[in-house]
Amino acid sequence: MNKIQEISHWLKVKNVDMTFITSKENILYLTGFDCDPHERMLALVVFQSETPLLIVPKLDESDAQQSAWNHDILGIDDTDDTWKMIQTAVYQRRQRIASIAIETEHLIYDRVTGLNGAFANPSFVRVEEKIQALRAAKSQQELVIIREAARIADYAIEIGAQELAEGKTEMEVLAALEYQLKKEGITKMSFETMVLTGTNAASPHGVPGNTKIQKGDLVLFDLGVVVDGYCSDISRTLAFGAVNEKQKDIYQTVLNAQVAACEAVKPGITCAALDKIARDVIVDAGYGQYFTHRLGHGIGISIHEFPYLTSISDTIITPGMTFTIEPGIYVPGIAGVRIEDDIFVTETGAEILTKHTKELIIL
Repeated sequence: MNKIQEISHWLKVKNVDMTFITSKENILYLTGFDCDPHERMLALVVFQSETPLLIVPKLDESDAQQSAWNHDILGIDDTDDTWKMIQTAVYQRRQRIASIAIETEHLIYDRVTGLNGAFANPSFVRVEEKIQALRAAKSQQELVIIREAARIADYAIEIGAQELAEGKTEMEVLAALEYQLKKEGITKMSFETMVLTGTNAASPHGVPGNTKIQKGDLVLFDLGVVVDGYCSDISRTLAFGAVNEKQKDIYQTVLNAQVAACEAVKPGITCAALDKIARDVIVDAGYGQYFTHRLGHGIGISIHEFPYLTSISDTIITPGMTFTIEPGIYVPGIAGVRIEDDIFVTETGAEILTKHTKELIIL
């Protein structure tokens, strides 16, 4: 079954009349059409057996027609009666709509109100778990794309390392790195690139600024690129000049934790077990209070997606999943270190997609 057929079959099993899917990431995954509608309507309507419908802003209709989507398209202009058009198109396919599967974490209240008005207060059910399950198992075609995104992320770290120089600011390094990638055809980063130096790196979600790189700094890079709609995500921490023993100890502890978790990845282990493996290494070294986030997260069309590697997640790792492993230690006023790889789960273990060395590089 293809993806739309999978959704149709799920609707039959659940006895739900249709979906109303609105997140652009899920629509890209299910239709092959990549669109940012801004405030306009973008939605995918799938039925148990009737012809599915892709609803797009009128100005994006021609792009949708040229995409991989080969079913019906409804283009809605800014001056059209949106809900009347949707109601008419749906009732042409299915006469009774008593229940609708929606993304409860995405659909805004205004559109819930619109659905209630168009279809006489239907009941709503969650569709997230079904789409999560589909997206979690990456196909070989998806894996090829993610491997390429990971390869470019490795290259981006190399560019960043070459740009480091005493007196340069974090933003200057960041700008040079992204400029070089854009010159080579990378149009989109997975998220806002992070280049953090010295004590700034002790903030897990620090914001690059005008802090200058100095000898003895650890410099943290966290970045990723988008290739054909799929994301990569890598973190490396480099030493600019000789660093002290405390910094080395923090780095080695994070590396030990990261390697231990990567080596433990295999089908059947839980997300919580992987988190514990890495966290125990850091706790045993005396830095437990400074590892303040989850071990990792799924990657794919979204930079953060299912599964989430937390200490309380009983999700079982299965073949085809792709996710990050990224332990970190952040000691305020001293140093921040994070080491992150992208992982693909095989039938027997794992393939590490990001290949850049994790040994401490002193520049």
